[in-house]
Amino acid sequence: MKTDFKTFFSKYVLITVMCIFALPVFLSAQQHQSIAAEIETLLQADTITYAQAARFVLEAADARITSNPEEAFNYAVQQKWLSKKVSSGGTARLDRISLLLMRSFDVKGGIFYSMTKAPHYAYRELVYKSVIQGRHDPSMQVSGERLIFYVNRILALQDESPAEIKRRVKISILEN
Repeated sequence: MKTDFKTFFSKYVLITVMCIFALPVFLSAQQHQSIAAEIETLLQADTITYAQAARFVLEAADARITSNPEEAFNYAVQQKWLSKKVSSGGTARLDRISLLLMRSFDVKGGIFYSMTKAPHYAYRELVYKSVIQGRHDPSMQVSGERLIFYVNRILALQDESPAEIKRRVKISILEN
């Protein structure tokens, strides 16, 4: 009878240990699927809301990890990364999204941005830094595809070495 109990107990422990080790892999796979679904939703959106933008940007910047867009929006408003004048369901404008990007990724700006932290100067900084490219206007609505592009550009800029930045600035000066 003891061998039956030992066998049963051994199998039970083995199954439990396997489940414990498999759980993070399963949760990680679920997390990747939810991120992929969110990106797919953003790519299909012609316009996004401030809540959607806040949730995506804050997670990308490691500023606040939450699956709740309303919570991310409220956090961004509390941090003064978004204006209290905008609503979470409002259609996102480029100048205000520029400020959210600059503040959440802690991107340094020029003198006017540094003094005011205004959406207009955040927008101008991101144009200058080539994060915002192509046809654009500060009051234009932001699509999900553009938001993903802007986040990608900021992440790429943060990975540049000081030597690459100096080279880019020298080329810019020589072209002008």
